[in-house]
Amino acid sequence: MNDLCQNLVIWGASGHALVVADIIRLINQYKIVGFLDDINLHLHGKNFCGVTILGGREKFDQLHDDGVKYSLIAIGNCQTRLELSNLVEQNGFRLATAVHPQAIVAGDIVIGSGTVICAGAVINPSAKIGKNVIINTTASVDHECVIEDGVHIGPGVHIGGRTTIKQGAWIGIGATVSDRITIGANSIIGAGAVVVRDIPPGVVAYGVPAKVIRNIDSSVQY
Repeated sequence: MNDLCQNLVIWGASGHALVVADIIRLINQYKIVGFLDDINLHLHGKNFCGVTILGGREKFDQLHDDGVKYSLIAIGNCQTRLELSNLVEQNGFRLATAVHPQAIVAGDIVIGSGTVICAGAVINPSAKIGKNVIINTTASVDHECVIEDGVHIGPGVHIGGRTTIKQGAWIGIGATVSDRITIGANSIIGAGAVVVRDIPPGVVAYGVPAKVIRNIDSSVQY
């Protein structure tokens, strides 16, 4: 462990949190002091990924007292991730950024805080990656793309050049998005879809080629 590592708490204690914790340990910039989970209260105090699930947001003051300055939201749901990232920042934590050592990221890339880039991902020159983005395992983002805050690009997704993915959109596993496409805010692209036309905000679209199937019910959590 690097003696200069900053203490960090991860919010989330499920499968994606396992991936995030692995990246954090590999980059050797932060020390994971524990996990937070507001949903699964029965897990509080139990071991997860080698450390303890400390509790929920009621632990903020104690974490500050213990010198924890950084947090990372390890939750796949885009809206929840954005909401919780705002919460931890409002409570005085900084958002860490985690880029797997085996991701390929061009030298001029701008990456926002809170973003996680997983193993095997490729991000090509002049792309802009917002805050609290997930670029999942082996996904690729080509040149000059704009990936806005809170986007989740699933495993094996391929995004063509000069494409814009608006805030909070979720691109399902194995989807392909052609070049110069815009995908609207908060939309969901289904697994394996091939997107060759712009997708409006707030819809579910899937198929080959992808078609809008329905509007998203904002009361449903994905």
